Amino acid sequence: MASNQPLPETHRALILTSRAYGPEIKTIPTPQPGPGNAIVRIEAANIISYSKHIYSGTRPYPLPVPLVIGTSAIGRIATTGPDAVSLKPGQLIFVDSFVRGRDDEDAAFLFGVHEGHSEESKILMRGEWRDATYAEYAKVPLENCYPLNEDLLVNKLGYGIAEDLQDLSRLLVPYGGLRDINLQPGETIIIAPATGAFGSAAVKCALAIGARVIALGRNLDALKPLASKSSNPARVETVQLTGDVQTDLKVLQVFGRIDAYLDISPPAAANSTHFKSCILSLRKGGRVSFMGGLNDEITIPIKAVVSRDLQLRGKWMYERKDVRDLIRMVEMGLLKLGGQKVDKFKLGEWEAAFDRAAEYAGSGGEKAAVIVP
Repeated sequence: MASNQPLPETHRALILTSRAYGPEIKTIPTPQPGPGNAIVRIEAANIISYSKHIYSGTRPYPLPVPLVIGTSAIGRIATTGPDAVSLKPGQLIFVDSFVRGRDDEDAAFLFGVHEGHSEESKILMRGEWRDATYAEYAKVPLENCYPLNEDLLVNKLGYGIAEDLQDLSRLLVPYGGLRDINLQPGETIIIAPATGAFGSAAVKCALAIGARVIALGRNLDALKPLASKSSNPARVETVQLTGDVQTDLKVLQVFGRIDAYLDISPPAAANSTHFKSCILSLRKGGRVSFMGGLNDEITIPIKAVVSRDLQLRGKWMYERKDVRDLIRMVEMGLLKLGGQKVDKFKLGEWEAAFDRAAEYAGSGGEKAAVIVP
């Protein structure tokens, strides 16, 4: 590995000063290493499909301004603080945007996107970890730098950094929910809705774990590729939702014993009937993971929950162990990357990049846009 190299005095970054004016490219001082952090040269940063709504205030996520915006990324260690013992300059890493407090893991936020749900998480994002990855360099907590086996992933498996490895962040979100309900090989799980970016990622992860998947959605044309393009089409069943609880329940019951259900519904699905039909289809002792972005309350068939000993869990994102486990699954070939159409944009092309990411929102994860500073 190379030794620490001098950092440039300045670098370019995409900064949000005001939601009224939107982000803008600025030249700012390059962050400096210190205890507990690494300075990372960003190679490819993901783009959330609704980024322009976040940073315009249309989707009013709480975040402090000014800040360097961004999210998870693939990068290389540029230099480290004095207490880094394993990370080395030049090393390829996954930058995890889900930051937790070192003395309180409940204080968690998404840097560059959302300052979290507590006063403690706000302290972290408003202070030391304000700036994210839409920049040439980023200061990242050491524990959010996950080493990637470049020889294995790039040289042997043939994955591209921007083309393939950037997809780790999309896969991680539903993987956290699947691990939270302890999905096991040979079990059957409902994924609903399964046709979005995270839903399709959940299907992919559940198959890699060794489960059978029942993929639900309203668009039959969007459901079909989940089976035909999967790593194991024999373990994927697709069900088109009708909006009638009993009709959908009868279809689900045809598949026999159903062990688990992961829901990753968007806010617009709050009045959907599928919550009830999916819960009613579960076996005694079945498990549910709610991961969606619902803002409104939903109706739960509580009698079935009680009489069948069902377990209902909510999960925001994932645990650190989940990140390490998922990376190992990819490195060992259990979870395969690739198959996405990925459009790359320079930092100065951020407006086109945000528009393209929004355009690709309905692609079921088959298309993505990334920023390559």
